[in-house]
Amino acid sequence: MTDPQPPGPVTDPHPTPGTGPVTTAARAADTGPAGTRPAPADTTPAGAPGPTADSGPATAALFRRLVDDAGLFPPTALPMAEALERHRGDLAGGEPVLTHRFLCPATRLAELREHLTFPIRLGLILDTPDVPPLGDLTVELVETRRAPGETPAAVSARLADRLAGARLFVEVPPGEVAALPRDAAGHGLKFRCGGLTADAFPTAGDLGAAIAYCAEHGVPFKATAGLHHAVRHFDPSLGVDRHGFLNLVLAVCAAVAGHDPVPVLTLTDVGELTRLARAVPDGTAARARELLVSYGSCSTSTPVEDLRVLGLIGNLTGEPTEVENA
Repeated sequence: MTDPQPPGPVTDPHPTPGTGPVTTAARAADTGPAGTRPAPADTTPAGAPGPTADSGPATAALFRRLVDDAGLFPPTALPMAEALERHRGDLAGGEPVLTHRFLCPATRLAELREHLTFPIRLGLILDTPDVPPLGDLTVELVETRRAPGETPAAVSARLADRLAGARLFVEVPPGEVAALPRDAAGHGLKFRCGGLTADAFPTAGDLGAAIAYCAEHGVPFKATAGLHHAVRHFDPSLGVDRHGFLNLVLAVCAAVAGHDPVPVLTLTDVGELTRLARAVPDGTAARARELLVSYGSCSTSTPVEDLRVLGLIGNLTGEPTEVENA
């Protein structure tokens, strides 16, 4: 949610017969530099369920309340008033893929209060040394970075009296997770999946190891940055493969089932990913989403559009959230 979005992927409204619904970049852009990486050979077969198909209860559970509203953050970086207006519209729409939780930096709480005219549920991004007074704001999550050498457990102990019931998520680079002490009780972790430069993107191996750690030790986590589209794809502007949020969700499913999550993180075969999503058992879906709490997206429409094009949320339904003037 903090890195610029490259041109594309662009939704292809007329998929080639036999390939099924897919985004253009997911099908064609993962060829690598100078075409060194072949395009996916196998895609959704002819006759696969379309965007309005009933994907089943497990599939619905995979994507329900998945996306936090990070509209204040780049590349969208909406002004506060505009971000709140979009959030209010999302609340009224009741889209079930969205958490309807608004992510706000601690340094902008005064600005938030100035523009706020309706009840809101917040995820607080702690960019201050301490948790500011929250007053009557409903803060569900607090996300923070740790000081050099500080363990997540130490962060949790330091902030425990200031969280006012909010869940704490401590950001740790995925490549450093395996070295953490096994002291995760009372807090979750946060993984950054991209950024402004190629080196900000964790490798599939590092991200997979972090997911496996969380699955083994029962540690909930959030994800942020870089997850602009459902399927892993190559970004020529940075020369790097961008992780897909569908890959991430299914990698967590693999981990809780006792399998290596790395192969799923690297999949670019759209047909295989959609088949995997539809085949997740109910219990696996529930356990996976207990671990993967949500991820922040600066767009609240693109994730929904991607899942709908892939036919994975056609019959998801949600109730509009009541919005009143505060």
